[in-house]
Amino acid sequence: MADTGDLKSPGRLRLCGFESRPGHPFRCNMRSSSSELRTVFHCEDRELCREMRLVLDAARIPSQLAARDDLWVLAVTEEDHLRAEAEIDAYLKENAESPADHSDEIPRYPGAVLAVIAYSLVLLYVMFLGWRSTFGLDWLEAGAVQAGRVTLGQWWRCVTGLTLHLDTGHLIANLLFGTIFGLLAGRILGGGVGWLIVVLAGSLGNAVNALIQPPAHTSLGASTAVFSALGIIIAHAICRGWTDRDSPMRRWSPLIGGLLLLVLTGTEGERTDVVSHLTGFLSGLFLGWLGCKLPHRWLSNPNIQFAAGFATILLLVTVWIFAILAATHEGAGG
Repeated sequence: MADTGDLKSPGRLRLCGFESRPGHPFRCNMRSSSSELRTVFHCEDRELCREMRLVLDAARIPSQLAARDDLWVLAVTEEDHLRAEAEIDAYLKENAESPADHSDEIPRYPGAVLAVIAYSLVLLYVMFLGWRSTFGLDWLEAGAVQAGRVTLGQWWRCVTGLTLHLDTGHLIANLLFGTIFGLLAGRILGGGVGWLIVVLAGSLGNAVNALIQPPAHTSLGASTAVFSALGIIIAHAICRGWTDRDSPMRRWSPLIGGLLLLVLTGTEGERTDVVSHLTGFLSGLFLGWLGCKLPHRWLSNPNIQFAAGFATILLLVTVWIFAILAATHEGAGG
């Protein structure tokens, strides 16, 4: 960036209200004396050159900004050249090491709003079907995550349990927090991919919970998926925020914040399944970390986002078909 040469290169230089002739050094009245100027910085961006001039002004180093051909040139006197060059180099180095400068703007992918609308409609529709006892079934019995039945092979309950709720209050709470966390997860990974990972992470969280709980344990609700979405958000913050220069506290601050939010929102209430919230959060961290490794060209591709969204809906329909068939078969056998 720095140029130790003087201003003797061909081409006229507009500087200090005068013009230099090709092949002659430029002289200008600075510090009330006539001094030959030397280039200390040059680039095509006028604003960047003006920024460097402000750096020199802050160091009380007089300078002049010039336009030569397609370049902007910042010049100082011969006696100030070394000090000016050191000031500019220090400034550029400091800003190059700044996390605010090396962190790229976080890309936001489309489909997040549409995805949370679909999420809300699915929960409301399943609640409606349960209220009506559609197909003559007890939908809570057919789709709840019963640990004993999951370990015996009814894996679909890990997914169907995400769509069931005990009452309106339970539903509203998950609609509220699911919309907030799900919208952010959708912005990070796209509406289709983001919600496919949310559902998969929530299902994985239910599966792990079923394996470590006694056979009689039963859980249901979208909250496991909601905290999976939170885990995805935290995983993304960790993946994008780490640099070799960051302190351990800065590196792990998103995880600490996520755990505090989990404690504040996921541990209250007599019927709260704290373990499922924790397993959902950890599953979201894991799958969210993998999701953050997906190439930008995939996440920005609307066809891939649509395919992922369609796969999510297809998964939900498929598991409920399994649940209905299994419940029907058990009813006929009983």
